[in-house]
Amino acid sequence: MASLREASPLARTTLAFVAVALVCALFADLAVTTVNPYQELVRLLAGVVTPDFYATDNLGSALAYTLAFALLGVAFGNVLGFGLALLFFSRIVRTGCAFVRAIHELFWALIFLQIFGLSPLTGILAIGIPYAGIIAKVYAEILEEADPAPLRAVPLGSGLISTFLFARLPDAWAHFRTYSMYRLECGLRSSAVLGFVGLPTLGFHLESSFSQGRYSEVSALLILFYVVIASMRLWMRKPLLPVWLVAAAAILPWGLTVSAANMLRFFTHDIVPYPLRAPGGDTLAALGDWLHLMLFEQALPGAAATIQLTMVALVATGVLTMFFFPLVSPLLLGRWARGAGHVFLVVVRSTPEYILAFVLLQLWGPSMLPAIVALSLHNGAIIGHLIGRFTETVKLRPDASRGIDRYVYEVSPRIYRPMMALLFYRWEVILRETAILGILGIATLGFYVDSAFADLRFDRALFLILITAMLNICVDAISRAIRARLRLQTTLKHR
Repeated sequence: MASLREASPLARTTLAFVAVALVCALFADLAVTTVNPYQELVRLLAGVVTPDFYATDNLGSALAYTLAFALLGVAFGNVLGFGLALLFFSRIVRTGCAFVRAIHELFWALIFLQIFGLSPLTGILAIGIPYAGIIAKVYAEILEEADPAPLRAVPLGSGLISTFLFARLPDAWAHFRTYSMYRLECGLRSSAVLGFVGLPTLGFHLESSFSQGRYSEVSALLILFYVVIASMRLWMRKPLLPVWLVAAAAILPWGLTVSAANMLRFFTHDIVPYPLRAPGGDTLAALGDWLHLMLFEQALPGAAATIQLTMVALVATGVLTMFFFPLVSPLLLGRWARGAGHVFLVVVRSTPEYILAFVLLQLWGPSMLPAIVALSLHNGAIIGHLIGRFTETVKLRPDASRGIDRYVYEVSPRIYRPMMALLFYRWEVILRETAILGILGIATLGFYVDSAFADLRFDRALFLILITAMLNICVDAISRAIRARLRLQTTLKHR
């Protein structure tokens, strides 16, 4: 009876989120608008089985730049994030980290493009700054959830630095190292996607090939990308890290110049709301009209679509996770089946949501359906992999049931709380990705941000980006409150 009372708040929370997602889905645009999606799908599948590794010019340099941006961006984010994690008790630091991680890497890239142009700084900072906010949050949570036993053994009068170095850090260091590897995998995906805004990474060639229907070339680029991610634990060894960082810094084209005048103009003129820099007229009235336009014609409709898509994708991610985790669970499948399941999950989770949504948009046309499927597949594969690994630590009785009964009655109840902890943790991430998918034509906040950048209306773009950041901060606060209320620990995400 006690366990039932303990589980009931989680059950009620689950049903509430499912109900909200169903309401959002009822009003979502899920139409397939292409005339013959199956014909395009056949062409895509034909390209998948006939990859052409010689069709892309400068493929080696695109791959090298992808690795370089990821390595340097994640290294910068790790150093800065570690320092911020030690100060995470400060409300100012927590708020600042929430703000910078709430803005997607592509939004940061669009901002830095106006300041630094196609300089390597654009790619490194676009990855490093939001990653610093993410890493600070995760490292702070690792330290918070660390075993308190070593602290009780510290002699009285020990200094704060020595206590941290010898009592707190050793227990957390393995989690830091593991999460850094995962963040590098994320950095590779982010680096590839930066090519969609003009940086010379794999995404630049992917967008060109997709747009022209050269699916054999697309297949080769994606296979190369998957091989790099799948082999990461082989080439990313601790003794080689300084070598890779020096090599990454050496190959980037640092010869591009940065204009101080452009930087000054951007900060003092371009991002200032137009009514405040327009000469003459009633400034307050013009500013009121500008705010009314931005709020009621762009920010609110974009935010509503962003939330709608996020809630549907969040619940769909949970559903797919329940299907995906058995693929790599030793409690449910044999060795060979788990091997195939692992390959499937590596491919799905290694494909950036942005690229997957771009593919589905070519097949189904512009609607929320490609975005929902892309977000759900990618995040479901990530959480499914983590939960599948978690089941390696679950011990069942020798007489435990087998087959579907084992999945339903033995394994699922044991993994449900960890899965929900990860799902609520990914809620903020899904919202970030939902907003940026607007660049592909889906009417989320990213659609209006991209339109503002295209029209060189940087004041509008910055206003909408700030709205996006505030929305993310709100979702993060709600997620933390729900996890605290339900006592859902997120240490599993560091595995």
